[in-house]
Amino acid sequence: MSENQHLYAVILAGGGGTRLWPKSRNKTPKQFLRLVGDKTMMQIAADRVSKVVSWDHIIVVTNKLYVDEVSNQLPQVNKDYIIAEPEKKDTAMAMLTGSLFAQMLDPEAVVINGASDHVVEDEKEFIKVMNAACKVAAKGEQLVTVGIIPSYPTSAFGYIKIGQEIDKLGAGLSLFKVDSFTEKPNVATARAYISTGRYFWNANMYVWSVKAIDQAFADHMKEMYQQTRVLVGINSSGFHQALPAVYQKAEAISIDYAISEKASNLVLIPGDFGWSDVGDWRVVFDLGKKNLVGNVVIGDTDGVNTLAINSRNNLVYADKRLIAMVGIDDMIVVDTPEILMILPKERSQEVKKIVERLKEENRSEYL
Repeated sequence: MSENQHLYAVILAGGGGTRLWPKSRNKTPKQFLRLVGDKTMMQIAADRVSKVVSWDHIIVVTNKLYVDEVSNQLPQVNKDYIIAEPEKKDTAMAMLTGSLFAQMLDPEAVVINGASDHVVEDEKEFIKVMNAACKVAAKGEQLVTVGIIPSYPTSAFGYIKIGQEIDKLGAGLSLFKVDSFTEKPNVATARAYISTGRYFWNANMYVWSVKAIDQAFADHMKEMYQQTRVLVGINSSGFHQALPAVYQKAEAISIDYAISEKASNLVLIPGDFGWSDVGDWRVVFDLGKKNLVGNVVIGDTDGVNTLAINSRNNLVYADKRLIAMVGIDDMIVVDTPEILMILPKERSQEVKKIVERLKEENRSEYL
């Protein structure tokens, strides 16, 4: 546990995860599912950050529909620190709201921002990197992002290009000036980026002092800054009550567009701790525990609801029905009480097309 009593964490748990349909739906988004291991994504994320920040300094920003679910899954978190977003307004508003709440609790707060649905394989390395980022951010001058060292070229993530090295932080870590951001490039461009060694995946993993991020919004997002001033200098009950009116006026914009791409004081620490955002079923398969023939089976705890004959390298998410497969390879099979989905593993990104079609046809009962 860090000795810095000013450290806080804001976990974003707003929803989404359309590529993990039909398990991830409006009522049960992916952060509340058990996709890797015995705990939900939300519980895994909170456990991880609790190794850096004490439980009583963890703030969760979530959709108003999920407040009770967050409270049930994270009983260690103060219920008053679960912030109900009245509507979705993207990451800039969510992160600013979390930081303003931390500022209300402690004007000297340093905030770690993280998602509720990411996986980290090397927790020890994660803790080392986040502690280093907190020390840099605590000086109050710089906004820190942790850039993920890319392990393969992909168009699924944005990329951050670094400039000059500013400082050596010890323990093999360095601090770099951020040169530029690129939204999700095509795979060929991503491959070229990676070959330079100067590009990192953008995981939206930020650390900053509440004073520094407040100043950044004052400089680059003046309207949003002014709209949120009513949340400053009030108590927590007043904060929660004032939020709906603030959100109604706020622009929906990502933190990258709002602040990161404009700020001259943004710096990067490379992170190499086996990060994944579990963005689709293929990733769930890659992270899952394989049996002797390469199948990953989830949800079938006693092994009686899955029968695979000459079937290899599949992801099966079982529910209550028997799933029987003969001669099936490299497929994704996801069963729910209302929906059965089957598709080739290599086309897992296309699950979002099903969701889009259901929206077009107003079949909200399946969303």
